[in-house]
Amino acid sequence: MNRKKVKEIVQRYLTYEYHKALNDSANKTLKSIESVKGKTDPKMIRLSNEYASDVLGWKGYAPWLYVYCAVSDSFKEGWIPDNYYGKIVVPALKGDYGKIANLKSLTNILFHEPLFPDRAYYANGLFFSTNYEVLSPEKVKEHVFKDSDKIAFKLDNSVRGWGISFFEKSGFDVDKIKKLGNGVIQAYINQHDFFQEFMPNSVATIRLTTTVDDQGNCTVRACFLRIGRSIDTHINSESRISIPVDLKTGELYEQGFMPNWTTTDKHPDTGIRFAKRQIPHFDKCISTALSLHRSIPLARCIGWDMIVDHRNDVRIMEWNGNHNGIKFSEATQGPCFSDLGWETLWKSPIKS
Repeated sequence: MNRKKVKEIVQRYLTYEYHKALNDSANKTLKSIESVKGKTDPKMIRLSNEYASDVLGWKGYAPWLYVYCAVSDSFKEGWIPDNYYGKIVVPALKGDYGKIANLKSLTNILFHEPLFPDRAYYANGLFFSTNYEVLSPEKVKEHVFKDSDKIAFKLDNSVRGWGISFFEKSGFDVDKIKKLGNGVIQAYINQHDFFQEFMPNSVATIRLTTTVDDQGNCTVRACFLRIGRSIDTHINSESRISIPVDLKTGELYEQGFMPNWTTTDKHPDTGIRFAKRQIPHFDKCISTALSLHRSIPLARCIGWDMIVDHRNDVRIMEWNGNHNGIKFSEATQGPCFSDLGWETLWKSPIKS
C-alpha cells in the first residue's frame, strides 16, 4: 500500500472519530435537556435532518441541530452545527492561521497591546519579557511580581480551563514553570465588583465572538458570560455557568446554563440572580474586540475572552482563533452567522 493511500485511510479514520465524538456529545446534551423539558418535537427533528442533508450536505450534521432546537423550542434555518464548523468552516476560513492563538508567547508580537495582562513568556527553555528580551532565571520573579503578588501561568494549547496554574510571590519557583512547559505568565486580574458579586473566588470571562466577512467587514456575532463556582480557582468547562448576553445592551439573559445545559436563574453558590444585570462598560468590550480582530483578519472567526477590571479597564485574557466554540451561542442566540454563506462552504471548500 502506497503512502498516499495510507494517509487517506488515516484521514478517514480521524474524520470518523471527530464526528463521532462531537455527535456523541450532542446526543448526551440532548438527553440532558430532554430530561427536564421533555422530548423534542419530532417535526423539529425532521426539519433538522432535512436541513443537514439538503443544505449542509450530510445528515451527520443533524445532532447538534437537535440540541439547538431543544434549547430554543424552535427550528431556525442558518444554524451552524459544531462538527460542521470544525470540519468545514475552520479549515476554509482560518487554515493554519487560527492555530497561532495556541502559542501564547506570540501575543505581543501580533497585537502590541497592553490590554493583555501578559508579564513574561516561557518558550523552549528561555524566559522572555513581553518585549522579547531574555530574562535570566534569577530576574523572572522580580519581573513578573513587580505590580502584583499573584500570577497565572497558562500553557500553550490550553483549553477548557485546563493547563492553568496560579502562583503566589512567596512560593514562586522558576523550576515549576519549566516543568509545566511553554506558555505565558500573566498578572492576576482584579475583576470589577459586578463580577465579584457573582463569584469572588475566580475571575469571570466575557466571551465575545467576532467575524470578518468576504468584504473585510468585522462584526460582533455573539456574547456570553462565564462564571465559576465556589470550588474553582478559574473558569472550568466542567463546572462553569454560561449566561447569554444581549449584544445591544450588555444585559444578561434571565437564564444561565449549567455544564449539562440545564438552566438556572441565579448563581447556585451566591444566589445572585442574572435578570436585569448589565455588564459594565460593555461598549468598550465590543469596540476592543472589533479593533483587535481588524488587526488580525487572517483568522476570520475569533472568540475573545475578556473581563472588565476594578479600574474599569478591559483586559483580554486570551484569543481563540482555531476551533473557538460556537454551539452555545448558536443554541441560545443563533443563528449568529446566517448571512455569511458558511452553509455553502462544503460545496467548494477553500484550500488552506
